[in-house]
Amino acid sequence: MKSLTLYISIICILLALQSCRKNANSNSDHLVFRYNESANIQTLDPAFSRNQAILWPCNQLFNGLVQLDDSLAIQPDIAKSWSLDSTGKTYRFILRNDVYFHAHINFGKDSTRAVVASDFTYSFDRLLAAKTASPGAWILQKVARYTAVNDSVFQVELKEPFPAFLGLLSMKYASVVPREILEDNQHDFRSHPIGTGPFYFKFWEENIKLVLRKNKRYFERDQQGNALPYLESVAITFLPDKQSAFLQFIQGKLDFISGLDPSYTDEILTDEGQLQEKYQDRIQLVTGPYLNTEYLGFNLETPDAAIGDKRIRMALNLGFDRHKMLLYLRNGMGSARVKGIIPEGLAGYKADNGVVYNPIEAKALVRDFVRETGVKPVLTLSTNASYIDIAEYLQREWQKIGVEVRVDVSPPATLRQGIATGKVAFFRGSWIADYPDAENYLSLFYSHNKAPNGPNYTRYDNPDFDRAYRASFSETKPEKRALLYGQMDEFLYRDVPVIVLFYDRVARFSQKNVSGLGINPMNALQLKRVKKD
Repeated sequence: MKSLTLYISIICILLALQSCRKNANSNSDHLVFRYNESANIQTLDPAFSRNQAILWPCNQLFNGLVQLDDSLAIQPDIAKSWSLDSTGKTYRFILRNDVYFHAHINFGKDSTRAVVASDFTYSFDRLLAAKTASPGAWILQKVARYTAVNDSVFQVELKEPFPAFLGLLSMKYASVVPREILEDNQHDFRSHPIGTGPFYFKFWEENIKLVLRKNKRYFERDQQGNALPYLESVAITFLPDKQSAFLQFIQGKLDFISGLDPSYTDEILTDEGQLQEKYQDRIQLVTGPYLNTEYLGFNLETPDAAIGDKRIRMALNLGFDRHKMLLYLRNGMGSARVKGIIPEGLAGYKADNGVVYNPIEAKALVRDFVRETGVKPVLTLSTNASYIDIAEYLQREWQKIGVEVRVDVSPPATLRQGIATGKVAFFRGSWIADYPDAENYLSLFYSHNKAPNGPNYTRYDNPDFDRAYRASFSETKPEKRALLYGQMDEFLYRDVPVIVLFYDRVARFSQKNVSGLGINPMNALQLKRVKKD
């Protein structure tokens, strides 16, 4: 760390010396947004946008029927309006008539054409096709049928009411794509995508650089009526080493980095999670809730008596200081105001009457269990190497309340397999929202979703929870649905099928001359409103 600090200090001196020597390209530098992607991008096809590395460029290249704003509210995209019938099952989308595909020779003499409703029929058919083998086909599993009524009306009928459906349609899997390009066997859509987004594909040397350019026919405008996007270009590099990318950011060669890596966390942040003073004049930090809940799960069908006893689960939940854990192990990046599984940023989250560190009550619960059973609780916590520091912290804290915890470290794939098959009784887990609705989290505890039939890896089974879960599907009023979500979260808090460690937070660092970047609980990157002074 000392060598990194010295190196960065030298860079800062060089930057100061060079501040008056602008190169010839500086006049256009404010029109190019640059970031690094440390993970490899396998494709730019939205049907395969399964991770953040792929999602971020796809957000710039494609559009769907609806989109999310930074508050995760559903907003119009290609669909300018929509309606839902009285059954809660049939959506009718009215499309804009000024959305055009990016230019390509396959569109004929005009090199482009307007998007029509039949393009969504084709795009959904492709998403579901076995030949495509898209990991996103599941977003349409509740759809009975869909049809293009005419060029400007697209209709979707669900098998049953599902209020979170619009959230599913906001995912990049549901993007509109052109038949003329995808059915051309000479065109590789994976590496040369054609969409409708604010930027179009220009150049990609895989693992080296990806360049997107401004789409001058893009349909969205800002509140003043100015055309979006403001930038002329987006340049993405692929340095696999995050510390190297951080050094490029400090040198001003990148405009933005997201998240924290142990190689530079202490260099840029104080112990309290604030920006180090030496960077405050040229770097800006924005943090906010991130829809990722980090937890420890119990397999409630295990024969282990301690795990099956709610007193021990509750004692573990009360028996460690989350604030101290986040302060010393994550530089304060996370929220300790936990209760159930629903994180900050979603309807149904309630911080009141949540988990409070209480070692006295935790010890009393353990003593009561030992007195009644004559058994001293000994548990094995299964985790991976990335969480060994947190696991060892918990191990020490829980020893103080009378619970011995052994830590078993496995490769991530082995751990996932053990959780899915029920071979581990106490395990580290996390859940990142696929779509912005609490149902995404609560589905983990619906008894009909018990593994291997679904993601209920705790094997939690509560008839009252199940009734509220089913009732939420037919409740179309958001405020009433939020109450149902809150009730289900309360059941989880009381029954303790999981110990919520913390709700995650996202950190975004950008150069001082960047504005309009925003932040949102999905950590989605949207560059159409970004400006560089």
